[in-house]
Amino acid sequence: MDINPDPQQGKRGKLTLAIDVGGTRLKAGLLDATGTMVAGPNRVDTPSRPVPQTVVEALVNLASPLGHFDRISVGFPGVVRAGQVLTAPNLGTADWHHFPLAAALTDKLGKPVRVLNDAEVQGLGVITGKGLECVITLGTGMGFALFQDSRPSPHLELSHHPIHKGKTYDQFIGVAAFKSVGRARWNRRLHRVLANITTLVGFDTLYIGGGNAKQVDIELPSNVKIVSNEAGITGGVRLWDRALDFAFAAGG
Repeated sequence: MDINPDPQQGKRGKLTLAIDVGGTRLKAGLLDATGTMVAGPNRVDTPSRPVPQTVVEALVNLASPLGHFDRISVGFPGVVRAGQVLTAPNLGTADWHHFPLAAALTDKLGKPVRVLNDAEVQGLGVITGKGLECVITLGTGMGFALFQDSRPSPHLELSHHPIHKGKTYDQFIGVAAFKSVGRARWNRRLHRVLANITTLVGFDTLYIGGGNAKQVDIELPSNVKIVSNEAGITGGVRLWDRALDFAFAAGG
């Protein structure tokens, strides 16, 4: 499907359809070459049974009203390599394993697609590109990404590493934990998580995003910052920077 050209396209440069796939919500917005959102974001609840075909259909429906675009960026909650999903813990890995998400969206929307882990896309929207920068996202689970001088490191699924009594980071501070233990206790857990990540990574700056970042109610060090959840979309334009071509060299 190719949408009619926008007469303002020449002024904006290439337009990017940026998609944020979440365990709770699906979002899509249209970005100009600077990363400014010029249409959207459109949002819809993630399907109750989020199998690939159903999610792809929902994403196509989100994209349709936004107008013309030249390329597509997708932030996905799991391990993605060469446009293919390897894990999807909050959507159902068994259903998504080896699903060619980039190719499926290109087939439906007729544009080239790049897919990256959602925390990495969020990070691309907020990092300064200086030093060792870490990003966590607090939502259905906990996303994690690491950048050295703007270059993303190989993806680490820290969220599925155990932190306390067999619980993973996802289980310890994900949305289900927040609802179960309440805000005060959840913040105490977050304090422990940040201490662990600080010891593990030794970052220069850490950014906290995601839907539950607004629930953070602890004193943060000067090098830990809360950032807008919209970066999960606006970071999408950065997937097409030439400096990131290496991340998609095998396809995507």
